[in-house]
Amino acid sequence: MAGGLIVLGAVVAVSVVGGVIVSDPRPEGMPGPAAEALTGALQSSVNVAAWEQTGAVEWTFGGRQTHLWDRTRHLDRVQWGNKTVLIDLSTQQGRAWVDDEEVTGDKAERLVEKAWAFWCNDAFWLNPVAKMRDEGTTRGLVELPEGDALLISYSSGGVTPGDAYLWIPGEDGRPASWRMWVSIIPIGGIPSSWEDWQPLSTGAMVSTRHKMGPVSLEVTGLSGAATLSELYPDNDPFAPLLQ
Repeated sequence: MAGGLIVLGAVVAVSVVGGVIVSDPRPEGMPGPAAEALTGALQSSVNVAAWEQTGAVEWTFGGRQTHLWDRTRHLDRVQWGNKTVLIDLSTQQGRAWVDDEEVTGDKAERLVEKAWAFWCNDAFWLNPVAKMRDEGTTRGLVELPEGDALLISYSSGGVTPGDAYLWIPGEDGRPASWRMWVSIIPIGGIPSSWEDWQPLSTGAMVSTRHKMGPVSLEVTGLSGAATLSELYPDNDPFAPLLQ
């Protein structure tokens, strides 16, 4: 599962102190009823049931990529700089524009491929709690001095399968932070906070701020609804892709 296309520079910056990189070993999680119970509690705390009823979400990740995700039809519009890509997430095929002029051939293919990688990373950061029971995941309980934590490991999916995340609940029961063991970052156990939880109109909760040392990664322009037409009542942004 993707875990750092955008945050890599920030992670390295806050993890190197005096030229020394500190890497923690990945813990072993204990599968079983206790791990499944904690999984259910974390998912309930962010209203994953309401997330499943959220048909469309729009957000900007890290001040860079803006996404309009049509979850019902498995489509995404990715905009960054002067580029716009419409992509069918089921086929990874799409169309691309630069300065509002459509491009084709190899250039279009490269932009669609980049948009797909952005989506894998940015959509995962948007709501990974909802993916804790996806196919290819394993869940294990890890006992920490401050309380129980949940290790989620991904054997498939996204652009970097094999990643693992240790979720640490807060006092309110919602995820407060995680620690990452991801292939794209050669440092194990990098921590990131999960805070400033905001509700979508459907009731699903999304964390909009992640702190990694002095660096803050934000989700802005967040909106979501049961259907795309509630966000865009006058037109279908994906019409060019579906022609």
